[in-house]
Amino acid sequence: MNREELIKRIRERKTFLCVGLDTDVSKIPQGVTPLEFNKAIIDATREHCVAYKPNLAFYEAMGIEGWELLQETMSYIGNEHFTIADAKRGDIGNTSTQYAKAFFEKLNFDSITVAPYMGRDSVEPFLQFKNKWAIVLALTSNVGAFDFQMEQGVSDRLYEKVLKEVSSWGSPENIMFVVGATKAEWLKDIRAIIPDHFLLVPGVGAQGGSLEEVVKYGMNNDVGLLINASRSIQYASNIPEDYAKAAKAEAERIHEQMKFFL
Repeated sequence: MNREELIKRIRERKTFLCVGLDTDVSKIPQGVTPLEFNKAIIDATREHCVAYKPNLAFYEAMGIEGWELLQETMSYIGNEHFTIADAKRGDIGNTSTQYAKAFFEKLNFDSITVAPYMGRDSVEPFLQFKNKWAIVLALTSNVGAFDFQMEQGVSDRLYEKVLKEVSSWGSPENIMFVVGATKAEWLKDIRAIIPDHFLLVPGVGAQGGSLEEVVKYGMNNDVGLLINASRSIQYASNIPEDYAKAAKAEAERIHEQMKFFL
């Protein structure tokens, strides 16, 4: 899915919600299989979101069954939603190329999250695929983000250097950045550096980030935001008869808030 198509879907559906699929078998309602759970969450949220983001850790932890679940989940999502492989890959060039082939060609994801620590040659292989995206970690929402990302260099903090450097390796057509919602007050400065790029924003919902604050400082003329909510939607209820309805209600609640801004 290219940038124009993504923006069109956001405008048509009046939502920029991304639903995270962090399918933790210990939290799935009793008697429900992981595939049944994923399908029910997808069915409950399709009309309220523009993107889905499976977190690879939860699938890899299941071994072969997890990879099969991921493939079946991707097939069930279909082509009308933007898909994000939350894999946080990044390695020397030839290894990153293989990661890109795995997720872009075999699993047909639209995008993949990428860690930029190893530099340009670890990110560029993901940018060689037409209508595919690298979503680069910049300023994350976890407590440990302060260990490195906020380090002050000669002129920039580390996350600011990442934004400036990485944005020059591609374009707003194939690079997005991860910016945590719990750091919303910094979005104004971030937009001064990358005014046109899409931002994938985790941390709204279970982590306490404010949608209003993110929109205030982070939205651009093309919306430029994908707001991710995972646990607050997937695990809104753990009752077998109720979990899909609860997920739908939470996704719809966020959707209604987003309509106000579009």
